[in-house]
Amino acid sequence: MPDIPLGERWCVGGRCDLPLGRLGRIQAARLPFVPELKNIKTVFCSSLIRAIETARPLCAEFIPMPGLEEQDMGVWDGLSFTEIMARWPELYFAREQDASLLPEGAETAEALKARMEEAVMRCQRQSDGDIAIVSHKSAIASLVGHRSALGYTSLSVLREQDGRLQVDSVGIAPHPEPEDDLCRAMLRASGADEALLAHCQAVADCADELCRVLNEQGAGLDPLLVHRGALLHDLAKGERDHAVVGGAWLRELGYPELAEIVRQHTEPDSDTLNEAGLVFLADKLVRGDRLVRLEERFSSSLGKCTTPEARSAHARRLSLARKLKIEINRLCGAAVIELNRRQHG
Repeated sequence: MPDIPLGERWCVGGRCDLPLGRLGRIQAARLPFVPELKNIKTVFCSSLIRAIETARPLCAEFIPMPGLEEQDMGVWDGLSFTEIMARWPELYFAREQDASLLPEGAETAEALKARMEEAVMRCQRQSDGDIAIVSHKSAIASLVGHRSALGYTSLSVLREQDGRLQVDSVGIAPHPEPEDDLCRAMLRASGADEALLAHCQAVADCADELCRVLNEQGAGLDPLLVHRGALLHDLAKGERDHAVVGGAWLRELGYPELAEIVRQHTEPDSDTLNEAGLVFLADKLVRGDRLVRLEERFSSSLGKCTTPEARSAHARRLSLARKLKIEINRLCGAAVIELNRRQHG
């Protein structure tokens, strides 16, 4: 996914050389963990920077190949659709019914398919095993059809038979298991520094311990969901409403249960002691990579609340955290939170 302004839709074609955005970098970071790509011998990509940045995590020695670039959209290329609609309203709306209508200077579907076929066959001739090709949505659709089935970083499988390309599958959504190494790779791709990685690990450790103690009392929590949600809770740190944004990213990546935990980690939907509530509480028991009391954690953040609305939200979240802490200690019949803090120094 290229780095385009939030809330805008742009015509990003072969002339528009945008880098990946944060979500795009996270998507690319998952590729080495995709089972279908484990036996790839060689990786080719288009010369556009967003394709190069997608190929880099998959293979250190990828090969840029001319001819794999996105469809050239002529005078529309690199413009927002808001501007396109204002400047070329008749053509814009006509294309909704007939996509073969093109702006001035655009590449035809026939020309796009011909160059893509030639480029793919050239890649095949330069390798002696299975290969991966990183290209673009319209360019890939020219070979496989079913454009609507192609998502960002989706996989389509082609094979050569008698000198021609045959399509085996289209638009496979990669879904690698979010084990620790992948979670950390996603955090690094999103821009997490060592301090943030250490914080996420400390929150995960705290959540793991609380989950273990609660499950011994029959709480029935999902330990993997708690652990992974805690590791990824600050995936979108730095974005406005980073919990909501991080949740949206994880939902886009195909992890809806993790998405809900991350979305609620700054404020859960209720005071129910579930996986989301536990990760919320664990985050509020950690400052940096150090376990602290709730009061210390919340007092350190109060100074950032400069409006009545922010101070009200701060008080509401503190109240939720206190309720969850009391419920944990009630279920376990002991001051588990304080014990947890002492055990970790």
